[in-house]
Amino acid sequence: MSDLGSGDEGISGSKYNANMEGSLSRNDFESSGKASSAVEQELASKMLQIQSKRFYLDVKQNRRGRFIKVAEIGADGRRSQIYLALSTAVEFRDHLSSFSDYYASLGPPNTDNLPEDGKLKSEMMIKDNRRYYLDLKENARGRFLRVSQTITRGGPRSQIALPAQGMIEFRDALTDLLEEFGVSDGGFKGDLPEERHMKVDNKNFYFDIGQNNRGVYMRISEVKNNFRTSITIPEKCWIRFRDIFNDYCEK
Repeated sequence: MSDLGSGDEGISGSKYNANMEGSLSRNDFESSGKASSAVEQELASKMLQIQSKRFYLDVKQNRRGRFIKVAEIGADGRRSQIYLALSTAVEFRDHLSSFSDYYASLGPPNTDNLPEDGKLKSEMMIKDNRRYYLDLKENARGRFLRVSQTITRGGPRSQIALPAQGMIEFRDALTDLLEEFGVSDGGFKGDLPEERHMKVDNKNFYFDIGQNNRGVYMRISEVKNNFRTSITIPEKCWIRFRDIFNDYCEK
């Protein structure tokens, strides 16, 4: 699962909009821009109320595999979200335990002696082209864990802020989902091959590799005068398909 989602999409669905003033509007964990990758299935969802914030943990699945979308809804209705591959969620869960232990060892907040940058403890996680920065911070309003997600090829930074008192509850909810759905991301391991194209007389042929919950496949499309016909060949049949073509070519 090389890409999960950039975090810059809005949130749709009644569960995010309930009891809120104003409405909430919605790159890859979720969609790569192609129709075949836009199909997405929600497998499970948990909601946590931590102080004045609501957090939604949604287990989702698309052509690249399974992942967890974490959405934070503030008291004013503002939202932010990050995406975690299941394997990254395991690492995040373990960091939550470490951060919770450290938080428990701290004395009461001292607003007269705050760290210059507000950071008390930091960690970083890397998953493919994504980096996650975990910072336990303190300011005049209290202590919280800021989780920031960045993409190496550019794009906006997305982040959530989890009140420190809720780290254990968040970790336990994450653990429940991982125990139910496992820790394997699934999906194709790495980027799918790029599409190929050839032109014969007035016809165009396109060869696209895609993936759904049944596995990897090749779609061969013939396009002529804006009319398209396609066939889909499962990966398990490719070798047999090739052998038949070779037989005809040799004869």
